[in-house]
Amino acid sequence: MDNSKMRADTKSYGCILGAVLTEKTTRMGELGQYVFRVDKRATKTDIKRSVEKAFRVSVVKINTINVRGKVKRRGRDIGKRRDYKKAIVWLKPGDKIDIVEGL
Repeated sequence: MDNSKMRADTKSYGCILGAVLTEKTTRMGELGQYVFRVDKRATKTDIKRSVEKAFRVSVVKINTINVRGKVKRRGRDIGKRRDYKKAIVWLKPGDKIDIVEGL
């Protein structure tokens, strides 16, 4: 595959790092809302383009949340989890993303 094509494909939906799968987000999926972990620098427009291209659906609305990493302690050592950004994506009624298929 040509490197320029590979870069274009990666850039087009590269801001989506993965789906957030919890009990709450699975219930949200039934209502047409999906939660993704995204790149911290991604804008709502980037996220919309990425989701529409990757899953072939129509996005109606997006909310983003910057989540701070928790401070964790192990004995005397103190550390911190990474900060990350997540996006709640509303889809057009009738559209669906099969993220948890088979679980």
